[in-house]
Amino acid sequence: MGFRFRKTIRILPGVRLNLSKTGVSTSLGTNGATVNVSKRGVRGTVGIPGSGLSYSEMLTRQGAQPSPTSPAQPRSRKGRVKRWLLIILALWLGWTILSAFLGAMV
Repeated sequence: MGFRFRKTIRILPGVRLNLSKTGVSTSLGTNGATVNVSKRGVRGTVGIPGSGLSYSEMLTRQGAQPSPTSPAQPRSRKGRVKRWLLIILALWLGWTILSAFLGAMV
């Protein structure tokens, strides 16, 4: 069995700094939707809190070179789904952080 180390530090509501034996990463989000940025790339995770069900996907990878494509080529369905998931996640994350700050001010 290998040795593991992991420590999470809460910086702001919805923002965490993750320290591990292999490096440092930052997580943005709360239960249900999180974006993690590390040296390996960006990973998005969405799930149903409390159910144990989630879906996680690498959104970008470090060092990945975009393949040459013509600009006239239509977007794939997977690309459109990723774009909408990122938009929804960004809106939800912004709303969560804004409501946390406004709630703290009251």
